[in-house]
Amino acid sequence: MNTALVIGGTGPTGHYVVNGLLQRGYQVAILHRGGHEVDEIPAQVEHIHVDPYDEASFLSGLQDRRFDLCIASYGRLRMIAENMVGRCGQFISIGGAPAYAGYMNPQLPSPEGLAVPTAETAPLVTAAEQDEKGYRIVRTEAAVFELHPDASHFRYPFIYGKYQLVPREWCIVRRILDQRPFIILPEDGLSLCSYGFAENMAHAVLLAVDKPQAARGEIFNCADDTCPSLRQVVEIIAAALEANVEIVSMPFHLAQPAWPLVGQPLPTHRVLDTAKLRYCLGYRDQVEPAKALAYTARQLAAAPLKKGGTEEWVLQDPFDYAAEDALVESWLRACAGVEAPEYSNEPPGIGLAYSGPGGRPRSQSEFTS
Repeated sequence: MNTALVIGGTGPTGHYVVNGLLQRGYQVAILHRGGHEVDEIPAQVEHIHVDPYDEASFLSGLQDRRFDLCIASYGRLRMIAENMVGRCGQFISIGGAPAYAGYMNPQLPSPEGLAVPTAETAPLVTAAEQDEKGYRIVRTEAAVFELHPDASHFRYPFIYGKYQLVPREWCIVRRILDQRPFIILPEDGLSLCSYGFAENMAHAVLLAVDKPQAARGEIFNCADDTCPSLRQVVEIIAAALEANVEIVSMPFHLAQPAWPLVGQPLPTHRVLDTAKLRYCLGYRDQVEPAKALAYTARQLAAAPLKKGGTEEWVLQDPFDYAAEDALVESWLRACAGVEAPEYSNEPPGIGLAYSGPGGRPRSQSEFTS
């Protein structure tokens, strides 16, 4: 029987990966601190409780064991990669999209913001002063492939679903639970940001196990196949919780209550190109994002986070409804005072190429084929 070591295993994607390996006939061990366990991990899985951030602790748990497969999803990846040399057959590592120049520092590229979509060949962070976290990720990726030239590396987006660490959906769900009549969004909520449902992202990693030849020596972007706008995310969650919520749109610099939802200092897009993952490994979403968002929202509503707790502190959302009410009142008052100008000729139009509602009128009263 083939053996697999999963470093991590109790995070959002972990139990999907572990159970996927069991279904593929692997004997699985998970290495983690043991601070918490998840019910989805079957009793037959071995637990190695050591600290994957501390080399001495990690080696004490590893001892002289060897595995056919190692999936490193947690801990100090460079240290883990170095100590797994000669101890595993296939090495799969998981990192993040902040490797791209502009992902965490949208002012870095010119023009500002990432290219849409962002492929694996896009420029990476090249210096700590550009983005220290991104630079560490880039250096770690390089170290992985120096040590394991045949490794497969996955750049994760933000993950959502059960056990997610920073649930942006809570910013919406709590306002609905608190019966807020509106949610403020910047620029009509048209920003796009790639996210990945936990089950979908685990599926992507498991495809490298199924197709080792195609995955060998490659880096893959990971994300759901479709990328709903921020406005669509709000609408999907509101529908899932059977709530009527008005969306109040205003410029980004004024829409500060929505900044925790955007998660960056500009409303530019962060869309990962997953063509390589789809065409080389055959990836397709296992759960459609609208259903995954609805599931996540209902789960948060059924087990609400602690108000003022760690997650809200990390999100930096104060849920200051008095301030939001004052902001919306001021904004609507300002909008009401704006008068439309009188144009000397015809007012601006949508363009004659547009034939949808309100566009170019038909040239004939009746349709003829």
